[in-house]
Amino acid sequence: MTERIEPGPDTYEILERQNCFKGFYRVDRLHVRHRLFGGGMSGKISRELFVRHDAVCVLPYDPQRDEVVLIEQFRVGAMTKSHNPWLIELVAGLIDKDEQPEEVAHREAQEEAGLTFSALWPINAYFPSPGGSDEFVHVYCGRCVSEGAGGIHGLEEEGEDIKVHVMSFTDAMQALRDGRIINAAAIIALQWLALNREEVREKWA
Repeated sequence: MTERIEPGPDTYEILERQNCFKGFYRVDRLHVRHRLFGGGMSGKISRELFVRHDAVCVLPYDPQRDEVVLIEQFRVGAMTKSHNPWLIELVAGLIDKDEQPEEVAHREAQEEAGLTFSALWPINAYFPSPGGSDEFVHVYCGRCVSEGAGGIHGLEEEGEDIKVHVMSFTDAMQALRDGRIINAAAIIALQWLALNREEVREKWA
């Protein structure tokens, strides 16, 4: 069995990097080469890279009422590949300043759902699409009080129009099974809660 390649300064090389587009997001063209599993180095490989801010996603959970708070908003990326571009998601935001992921979690909870988290439980962190994007996503579960949550939220200056939904854990899992939740971070967080709900409720309730 071929051993894994241990990362190091001699395992990959950026030969050239060109900026192709720069707006709110950025697209770069990279020319790279890297170590091969069979030994030696690859030839020059050219790839376009979608350069994004890292993101924070939080599943608000009320352990007393066994309810989650999810948000719904229009997503341009889902317009042509989904019958409904209004997606059910987690509270989320970009790390676009010199701040920690936990700070983003608390800020976005207020802006997008009118919630306050009394604790954050790290779930995981992952690359959603590393074949063409450098975005890295931090996922948390946030302890909240779901009673009274709801309404329309978001920042008008950022074009946000966000509807807040309070759902029982059972209803949220059924929505997941029915394919009504098709956002990756929401799927990951809800499946994590299904696996760890007993421990979370014991420690938080």
